[in-house]
This record gives sequence, C-alpha cells and structure tokens, in this order.
Amino acid sequence: MDRGTVGSAQSGRLLVEVREEGSSAVVTPAGELDHHTADLLREPLEDCLGKGFSRLVVDCSRLEFCDSTGLNVLLGARLKAEAAGGGVHLAGMLPVVARVFEITGAEAVFTVHDSLEDALADGPDGAG
Repeated sequence: MDRGTVGSAQSGRLLVEVREEGSSAVVTPAGELDHHTADLLREPLEDCLGKGFSRLVVDCSRLEFCDSTGLNVLLGARLKAEAAGGGVHLAGMLPVVARVFEITGAEAVFTVHDSLEDALADGPDGAG
C-alpha cells in the first residue's frame, strides 16, 4: 500500500522532474504512473500551467508504466494547455506505455514525438 507516498516528490515508484526549456516546460516522470502516483504528476503539470507555460513537453522516456488514471492526468493537462493556447507534447514513449495510448486512441489527441529533442525542435509554432 502506497497511500502514504502520494504527494511526495519521490515515492520510490514515481519521480517527477521539471525544467524550463525555452518557452516550454519539460516534465519528466520516471517510474510507474498509476492511481497511487498520479498526483505526483498532476501537481507539477498544473504548477507549470499556473506559471504561464501553455506548452508542456512530457518526456516519457523513463516512464515504465501508465494506467488509465495516469492517462486521465495527461488528458486533463492537455485540455487546460489547449485552453491557454498551447498543448501537451509527449516524447520518447517506451513501447509498453505507447501501447496504452494506442489501445485507448489517446495518441490521436496528443502530439507524439519519437524523442525529447524532436519535441523541443518542433517549437511553439510547430505543427503540434
């Protein structure tokens, strides 16, 4: 039971790092994104939006698992970012995580990039 770890920046199951990269906020979740750890990603995403970043790049290269709760966190951030004139870009998804997006059809509503470098090169005026 991991109930006590929600809200911690490092639960042992999910670590989230945030940095600024030009006009984008890069959010890197590492570990497992699920019902127990979703708030560890939701809060930094909302903080970035609150600071005026409407373009969020989520570097998924270290995300080992994502369930429906994690997917809903990303979808919620996408709606808020788009309302602010931006969007959520997903980069470097491992096959196990990419499969969740394929099965649910969520890949169609996100701009998905092969790598973080590609997402950053796309820029705020890119096709995404």
